[in-house]
Amino acid sequence: MTQRPEESSGLIGRRSATPAATVAIDVELIAGLLRSQCPELAGLPLSKVATGWDNEMYRLGDELAVRLPRRDVAAPNLTNEQRWLPGLAAGLPIRVPVPLFNGTPGLGYPFDWSVVNWATGSTAASGELNPTSAGKMARFLAALHAQVPPAEAPINPWRGGPLVERTEAVEERLEAVYAREAGLTVAHADVLDLWKSACRATNAAPGTWIHGDLHPKNLIVEEGEVVMVIDWGDMCAGDPATDLAVAWMLFEPQQINEFRQAYGEASAETWLRARGWAIYFGAVLLLTGLADDPAFAAVGRKALNRVVGSW
Repeated sequence: MTQRPEESSGLIGRRSATPAATVAIDVELIAGLLRSQCPELAGLPLSKVATGWDNEMYRLGDELAVRLPRRDVAAPNLTNEQRWLPGLAAGLPIRVPVPLFNGTPGLGYPFDWSVVNWATGSTAASGELNPTSAGKMARFLAALHAQVPPAEAPINPWRGGPLVERTEAVEERLEAVYAREAGLTVAHADVLDLWKSACRATNAAPGTWIHGDLHPKNLIVEEGEVVMVIDWGDMCAGDPATDLAVAWMLFEPQQINEFRQAYGEASAETWLRARGWAIYFGAVLLLTGLADDPAFAAVGRKALNRVVGSW
C-alpha cells in the first residue's frame, strides 16, 4: 500500500497508536551484535529504555545508548543520520547525537543501527524552558540552515516541501480536533484562514539543511536549557520554515518575537510559512495526543493557540 504523504515514518505524521514492529529486537540480539561488530563495548550493562514510533533505544553502560530501527520504513532514516550528522555537528551550537559506531545488519537483524552518546535530562515536552532558550534555539537553527546541503542530500517527501501538499492532512485533523473538547481558544475559521495565507507564501530561497521533525520531544533539556537536539531521521534539504515552526510549540508570544530576532535575516514569507508549519504540526500533535499521548496534546494545543495573531 502506498503511504499517504502525512503518514510518514516520523512521530509527527502519526495518526493513532504506535504501529507494530516489522522486526523483533531484544537484549540478546543487541548483545550479540555488539559482540560480533563492536566487542570493546560488549561487556557494558545493557537495558531497554524505550520503544518509539520508529526506533528502540537501549542504554549501554552509563554514557552510551544503542538505537535500532524497529520498522522497515524507518531504516533509511537512521542510515541518513549515520551519513550526514557527523558533517553537520561541528557547526552547531547545541549537541546532536553523532553516531559513535555505525552497526550493520547481522544475526538476522536486517537494518543499520547506531551507538550514540546517552542523553541525560528530560524532553522539552515535560518542563518549562528558561527565557534565554528562545535565542539559543534560534541561533541553533540559524547555524543549521546556514549549511548548504550537497546535491546528494536526502529529499524528504513529508518535510520541507510546499505547504499546500499538507492541506488535506491539516483540514482533516483540524476538523477532528475542533469537534472535540480539545482546549482550543482560537477560532477554527481563523486557523484555516492563516493556513491558506501560509500556503500562498512563496519560497524563493534555495533549500537548506533542516531537522525536519523538530518538536519538544526531540529536545533534551537540563535545568531549563536545551542541551541536545535528537532524532534526526527526517533530516533533509528543504524549506527552513519547517523547523522554525518549533517556536510556537515552545514559547509564549514575547519569546517568539525574541526567537525571530535572534534567528536573523528571513523574509516575511518565510515566517508566514513557518506559522503554516506550526498549524500542521499543532493539528497532528493535538489529534495524536488526544488518542494516547497527553504530552503531545499539550504541545499541539499550545502551538495552535499561539499561532493566530502572534504578530
